[in-house]
Amino acid sequence: MRHIVSILLQNEAGALGRVAGMFSTRGYNIESLSVAPTDEPAVSRLTLVTTGDDAVITQIVNQLQKLVDVVLVDDLTRGAHFEREIALLKFRVSEAGLDPLARLVTEADGKILSGALGSFVVALTESEAAINQFIAEATQHAPLIEVVRSGALAIGQGPRALRLAPAAAAQRRAAGPDGC
Repeated sequence: MRHIVSILLQNEAGALGRVAGMFSTRGYNIESLSVAPTDEPAVSRLTLVTTGDDAVITQIVNQLQKLVDVVLVDDLTRGAHFEREIALLKFRVSEAGLDPLARLVTEADGKILSGALGSFVVALTESEAAINQFIAEATQHAPLIEVVRSGALAIGQGPRALRLAPAAAAQRRAAGPDGC
């Protein structure tokens, strides 16, 4: 089963490498990975997609929590969440395929970045499944030349949040960038 795991980790050199190394060492696959700073400068949020049954995911979460750079871990797939991915798609469009493809883009709330027939570029922000469906439908009207996808980003629904408690955040700021 596909899981979206969000990780808060220290924003320092090597932290991402240690997370990726843990996956590699144990033979787990990362399907997509996105990492960026949070509103707390000392902490980054890493969102990754992996697959496995409940026992494997529990093991992954437990192993991640043992890493020194990891602050918090949450398997967002276990609860209600919003998921989005950004996709940039380039098509080679004929005159006959232009209107149907433009209509699909509009229906998907996408944006046409370039309307050139030889390089028709579309941006979509949607779930992985919706992007896959769009590609399947769009390729009936125009050949796909190139695909660039961000991988999943996700956030829990409701009051649940993956973030440092205010006291912990203040303590990290006071400790300085090297944590001392």
